[in-house]
Amino acid sequence: MKLLHRLDRNLGCGVALAALLSAPAAWAQRADAAALNAVGRTATPAEVHAWNIDVRGDFKGLPKGSGSVDMGGKVWDGKCASCHGAFGESNSVFTPLVGGTSKKDIETGHVYFLSHSGYPHRTALMKVSRLSTLWDYINRAMPWTAPKSLTTDEVYGVLAYILNLGDIVPADFTLSDKNIAEVQKRLPNRNGHVFYKAMWEVRGKGDVKNPLCMKDCPVQGGIESALPDDSRNANGNIAEQVRPFGPARGTDTSLAPRTQKVGVVVPATVVAAAAPAVPALPAGPSAADAPAHALIQANACTSCHGVTNRIVGPAFQDVATKYAGRADVVAYLSDKIRSGGQGVWGAIPMPAQAQLKEADARAIAQWLAAGAK
Repeated sequence: MKLLHRLDRNLGCGVALAALLSAPAAWAQRADAAALNAVGRTATPAEVHAWNIDVRGDFKGLPKGSGSVDMGGKVWDGKCASCHGAFGESNSVFTPLVGGTSKKDIETGHVYFLSHSGYPHRTALMKVSRLSTLWDYINRAMPWTAPKSLTTDEVYGVLAYILNLGDIVPADFTLSDKNIAEVQKRLPNRNGHVFYKAMWEVRGKGDVKNPLCMKDCPVQGGIESALPDDSRNANGNIAEQVRPFGPARGTDTSLAPRTQKVGVVVPATVVAAAAPAVPALPAGPSAADAPAHALIQANACTSCHGVTNRIVGPAFQDVATKYAGRADVVAYLSDKIRSGGQGVWGAIPMPAQAQLKEADARAIAQWLAAGAK
């Protein structure tokens, strides 16, 4: 009995000691939980509503509104044509939205040129199978320079204009939340949507159970896809045979052919010796230039202009050089930034940046006038 009593007493001491030792950890956990609970707050109904703007394929989530083809054409000319062309045919900025569909496609719901050659490019109206996709994308992402700036009625109007360009609706048509489901029945590729059950069926296995191949792997890989040297220019330069619009281009086969042969494993030592030296990262902007750099990034200017290199539009430093020494350079450039223009640097137009505050446009212009460092 004494032994049992002693064991019981010792066990009780051990439990008490363990409790004392674990108390700081428990207190720390409760403190961490309290700190986490103090981060953030519950979103307000207005904030949820502003975020929850997606439109489903059955048009659930589509807001009420309407827009005519005529109204959409006016919005298009002012905010869309600079990137997509006056009639959706595109230019050097983006690939075409309209083209490649026919009245027969509208009847069948299958686009002929998606499975047959004869058309140079797959346009948006050829591929899309749900009008909700177009409405949702225009609403959340367009125009490129000012996403979500279109009103609900303007989104309906722009979509109506695109549909009219594809002969899906007549020129006097007004698209709305009440008739968009009927227009869906005339979409050229409405029946071209393919559902891969194995990919989306959660109760199935899908294509995720394949065994890994980890045997006899080469230490160094090789080129497995390349044009044979003797066939490289057998039919002319590939880059000159693709569609003449949009950013995508074919391989320039007029350049010197590769010296490596298909399937040849190049030793790691050769690869290391041939690898060019990695250039040092350029220094960031100075304290004086940092505000302007923040402005050109925040307003998507760097999507079309590099500081030292041309992208769609000229390099910022090229602009600075062109107007160096002009007496009214700051006023001139700030006005050009906000109003846009075409012809000074080529045929590609620069959209107006009307949403940009005058003070911000002037700050960017002053940075350009100082050399765009």
